[in-house]
Amino acid sequence: MKNHHYTILFIAALAALSSCSPKGPYALTNKVYTNKTDSVVRVIELAQPAMLTDSAGAAVPSEWVGTVNFNLRKPNYVIIHFTAQDSIQQTLKTFTLVRPQVSAHYVVAKDGKVYHMLNDYLRAWHAGISRWGSITDMNSGSIGIEIDNNGKEPFNDVQIKSLLALLTQLKKVYGIPTANFIGHQDIAPLRKPDPGPLFPWKLLAQKGFGYWSDELLELAPDNFDYATALKLIGYDTRDLPAAIVAFKRHFVQTDETPTMTQLDLNILYNVYRKY
Repeated sequence: MKNHHYTILFIAALAALSSCSPKGPYALTNKVYTNKTDSVVRVIELAQPAMLTDSAGAAVPSEWVGTVNFNLRKPNYVIIHFTAQDSIQQTLKTFTLVRPQVSAHYVVAKDGKVYHMLNDYLRAWHAGISRWGSITDMNSGSIGIEIDNNGKEPFNDVQIKSLLALLTQLKKVYGIPTANFIGHQDIAPLRKPDPGPLFPWKLLAQKGFGYWSDELLELAPDNFDYATALKLIGYDTRDLPAAIVAFKRHFVQTDETPTMTQLDLNILYNVYRKY
């Protein structure tokens, strides 16, 4: 009976140890995630007066009085990327290593599985140096979605079906405007080509995620200022050829030359009037 009692205690001890040990390939990185979010919570919980001094070094009177009117900042854009890597496993590894210094909120695998990697209210490192309209810090107001694709192959139907389900949820939960579903190429035309001309932007627009040109195009006026039109959509036109290429990857998808044909002008004229 005594030995039986010790056996039960031994099994219980093993169970306790196993419950504390890492489980699964991402157990350790999940633990790091939890520790970092705990640190964020501690920062949010700080309630102290502003410690200020004037130009003479004298303390400025200050007191903490907590307001009752606040909430979390919510994302207002969705930025779509392709991973430019060979597998979902490679991408997950990249996003769980410190050295690359890159991340995204979601990754959509080829089999349609959606990996949620960061709370939507937290700031991921996916946009990098970028600009859209007057916004120069796209990371702070956007959700980053990576699609498992090397940039040279079509996006499969299962993957796009899962993406549409995800976009539907994000648009509903956060009230993201139709115009604010864009690609990495749009916000960083000098650096990034993704998600590229193979991405089904037309289908997304039909579902309410971004805009697309109408089937029947009106001719652009003779005096049409396409540089201004690109800027009004949101493109950074300081390097106009790069902005043209980014626009054509998204809205034309038949070539990536940095020049505007009459067809390109007609498409741009049609699209920019929707913004």
